[in-house]
Amino acid sequence: MILVNARATFNPEGPFKLTTIERRELQPHDVLIEIKYAGICHSDIHTARGEWGPVTYPLVPGHEIAGIVSQIGAEVTKYAVGDRVGVGCMVDSCGECSSCHKGEEQYCLHGNTGTYGATDRYGHYTQGGYSTHIVVTESFVVRIPDNIPLDAAAPLLCAGITTYSPLHHWEAGPGKKVAVVGLGGLGHMAVKIAHAMGAEVTVLSQSLKKKEDGLQLGADHYYATSDQETFKQLAGSFDLIINTVSAQINIDAFLSLLALDGTLVNVGAPADPLAVNAFSLIGHRRSFAGSMIGGIRETQEMLDFCAEHNIASEIEVISASQIDEAWERVLASDVRYRFVIDISTMNQE
Repeated sequence: MILVNARATFNPEGPFKLTTIERRELQPHDVLIEIKYAGICHSDIHTARGEWGPVTYPLVPGHEIAGIVSQIGAEVTKYAVGDRVGVGCMVDSCGECSSCHKGEEQYCLHGNTGTYGATDRYGHYTQGGYSTHIVVTESFVVRIPDNIPLDAAAPLLCAGITTYSPLHHWEAGPGKKVAVVGLGGLGHMAVKIAHAMGAEVTVLSQSLKKKEDGLQLGADHYYATSDQETFKQLAGSFDLIINTVSAQINIDAFLSLLALDGTLVNVGAPADPLAVNAFSLIGHRRSFAGSMIGGIRETQEMLDFCAEHNIASEIEVISASQIDEAWERVLASDVRYRFVIDISTMNQE
């Protein structure tokens, strides 16, 4: 086994502590990545605090990983030492089911292997990117284009692909009106990507305090959902709504904003169920859908798209000792728009 340093939480309340974890010895198709940066996703908090189910501790979160290949297995063909690479929310899948054959490994019928908090095919408990190194099979590693800085690239491995995938699937583009609910880590990427795809983009946020940001990021319009006039004014307006918030919202109210055959896609994942009135769907043949991340092929496509359009995440780089503080600020919506851990600070107090 390979021993590496990491920051782990040992119970739902934390705090994070410096520790040592084991990475497996390289198998023939494995890649050892020296992690340079790791993004902080709200999913890390949900998972570590047991809000999405039982957790085995200690837990090292982190599924927005950017780094450099430092060693490769004997049969690796896709990567070489020194390559700039990334790892997202999953590190393996069965590779044999219909979803995997379609390149949709995130929907593996046997369940994909999460980057952390899962058991891999070798029987090991996976640990994530709040660490100095990770070992991943080459087929679940993606290449980061040279013109995207590694720190700003890290959040693309979750926030980027989580929003790109539904925008791509539901064909956001010229002539389409797209609304983004929430302007946070996911929402700001949805705005950037939808704008680059050519859609007319509207941000729907609780207040107007981030309006200037939203317009600078590429939104054409910005409305406050705390104002009930917004729902009257925009009724029946949108072809596609991407809901990025991980909290309870009035789904029926947002469904009323859809045009005929419009779709509301949930990418935020609140811990509690969301209620939907069937008549909100029936009246205008509207759809309420969900979307996870993307497959490996689509994730690479997303990175290449972002490189072509000079898109990267808006970030605040922190040291490893600031993780607890950063988590509290995420919960308070006090980040614009993604925290990224500088892993070179891993051993600092």
